[in-house]
Amino acid sequence: MSISEEEETKPQQVIRSIDKEMMDDLDALYKRTDDLDLKHELDLEHELELKQKKYQRGDGVKLEGLKDKKLRGQLAVREELIGQSANVAAKAEKWLNSVNTGYLEAEGMEKTWNYKNQDIVRSVDMLSSKKAMDLVLPELGPYTMDYTANGRYMAMAGRKGHMAIIDTQTLKQIKEFQVRETVRDVAFFHNELYFAAAQKKYTYIYNNHGIELHCLKEHGAVQKLQFLRNHFLLATVNKFGQLRYQDVTTGFMVSNFRTGLGRCDVMQVNPFNAVVGLGHSCGKVTMWKPTSAVPLVKMQCHNGHISAIAHHPGGNLMATAALDGKIKLWDLRKFEVLKTYFHHANTLDFSQNGLLAIGNGSRVQIWKDNGDQYYGRYMTHDIAKGYQVGEAKFQPYEDVLCLGHTMGISTILVPGSGEANFDTFVANPFETKKQRREKEIKALLDKLPPETVMLNPTKIGTLKPARKKEQPSQKELEAEKEDAVVAVKLAPRKKKTKGRSKPSKIESKKQESIMKAKRPYLDQQMKEEESRKKLRVTEEVQLPKALARFARKKAAVS
Repeated sequence: MSISEEEETKPQQVIRSIDKEMMDDLDALYKRTDDLDLKHELDLEHELELKQKKYQRGDGVKLEGLKDKKLRGQLAVREELIGQSANVAAKAEKWLNSVNTGYLEAEGMEKTWNYKNQDIVRSVDMLSSKKAMDLVLPELGPYTMDYTANGRYMAMAGRKGHMAIIDTQTLKQIKEFQVRETVRDVAFFHNELYFAAAQKKYTYIYNNHGIELHCLKEHGAVQKLQFLRNHFLLATVNKFGQLRYQDVTTGFMVSNFRTGLGRCDVMQVNPFNAVVGLGHSCGKVTMWKPTSAVPLVKMQCHNGHISAIAHHPGGNLMATAALDGKIKLWDLRKFEVLKTYFHHANTLDFSQNGLLAIGNGSRVQIWKDNGDQYYGRYMTHDIAKGYQVGEAKFQPYEDVLCLGHTMGISTILVPGSGEANFDTFVANPFETKKQRREKEIKALLDKLPPETVMLNPTKIGTLKPARKKEQPSQKELEAEKEDAVVAVKLAPRKKKTKGRSKPSKIESKKQESIMKAKRPYLDQQMKEEESRKKLRVTEEVQLPKALARFARKKAAVS
């Protein structure tokens, strides 16, 4: 039985009015949120349209005036493709290429370098917190390390002969063994299956099971190792300053150069052009390629022994440190100093996003580009118990910095250091065995010859500039002159009217044509003689007084 409005009690009427007001408020709220969402979508579309104009190739083609249907259809398809590519590029710029994504942000008067790594580990998720670890290995250090191109595997080597391979995702040990002699450096090849170790007397190549495959006796007592992944070349420098390149696919020694600048224990490869940079004790930095016995560039960077070199992933920025207490940033396009910082450093390394790690003593600093390549402090980390840092290296595609010190290996979290969007055709941290095999075969097929290593690799594929015409020799000039005279003598003569074909006139015309043929060569010979005389006069005038006694004396006129 229904209750009429007259029979309703007063409390029920109040409740009903309250419900009606709440429903009206909810409708107004929903309408307001819909308006905000619509406004946000319109703003987003307007922003994307502005970004699309930057990637579009000018104004579109007006198709209304075209009579040819086939041409009109082709142009319409092309305009559609251009619009789609501009839309994709605008979306990528909006959502993928954020400027400050992933970096630490300080509030108020706080500074990011005051944040401790323990606080960062407690603030991140459990999976990321496991990446920060300390491997204490006493009496076996100092340690050096190297990562594969995809950043998944790490090879570590202690100075006392301890070596191991670790899977950084699962934190499992792949292999551990002891060679019982000094190990100075370690470097992975194109994948985690093979790596090279610079030991006391020779360089050895091992597989991921710790089995010795080769002994490279020609390299001698190697100080540093670098592997050129696109060229499959192993570059080494020994204690005598000899730089060697060896092809690991064929086993041939590509080149062997003497630097001539003494002992060298600093080597780094530029990832942009595969040019090897060496730091010497005289303060010079030299850049080498496998096909040149002389350095491409020789720079006097510091006044003391070079202690570290690092190259930016872009290839145009180089950081150097020396015992004179300075860190310098160099523009490799002009080979000029951009900035000079008064700071000591034993090791340097650039991350994929451009952060610079500086290790000195037991402290590690991470610098960040604050604009216009002006680097400032971003993070600071002190090693426990004063362990001395030997090497610092960023892990690819991860926000992790690995530190090799006298008592083992330590990893710290550095937000924003790694590239978040990896290309599986370049490096895939999650690749399977089948993908690894396919990638190895494709890399061998796409292997670049040693001649492609150069300072400016963008020249590859361009047209070679026309060579200037070389100056012909005296014999060639004489031969050309004789050919011209013979051609004039054998030329057929026109039959002329009576009285103009006398033998005397024929002979004079013949001699005149021969002189015309010889005239250009005689003029050129006269110009060369005049230029030689001018050079002699200038030499006599510009000769210093201290060297005047060595000048050629003129013959005395009797």
